[in-house]
Amino acid sequence: MNWRWLFHVAMLSVLVVPAYAVLPDEQLADPKLETRARHISQELRCVVCQNQTIDDSDAELAHDLRVILRERLLAGDTDAQAVSFIVNRYGTYVLLKPPFEQETFFLWLGPFLVLAAGGAVVVFYLRGRSAVAHMTEKALSADEHARLAGLLEQRDAT
Repeated sequence: MNWRWLFHVAMLSVLVVPAYAVLPDEQLADPKLETRARHISQELRCVVCQNQTIDDSDAELAHDLRVILRERLLAGDTDAQAVSFIVNRYGTYVLLKPPFEQETFFLWLGPFLVLAAGGAVVVFYLRGRSAVAHMTEKALSADEHARLAGLLEQRDAT
C-alpha cells in the first residue's frame, strides 16, 4: 500500500471545510453584520430542502431568505427582530429549533411518545410470553389426562 497516498487523503479530509451557498453578491460589506447574518442563518431552515440551513442551501427560496435577513440587519433590526420578521412571514417551520408551543407539541414530545408506546408493546409481549410459558409448564391433572386420552382415542377412531 502506498502510504504517501493515504497521507495525502488524510490531509485533504482535515482541510475540507463546509461549502456555503452564500453568493458573493449577497454578502454584506460590514464584517460584523455579515458575521451576525451567518450566525442567524445557522438557525433558519430552508423550507425547500428542509434539513439544511439557508446558508447551506442552493434553493431560490433560501437565497431570498438570506437577502431578506441581510436587508433586515442593514435596516437596523436586532437579531431577534430579524428572526421574528422571517418567522412572521414563513411560520415557525423556518426555525431549525422551533419553540415549544401548542403547534409544535407533537414535534417535541412525539419521539418520547413513540418510545413509550414501543416500551409498552415490549412489556405486553414479554408478559404474554411468560404467561404462555407458565401455562405450558403446569402439569395436567388426572382428569385432564383422562379427557385428553379420550379425545385422542375418539380422533383416531374416526
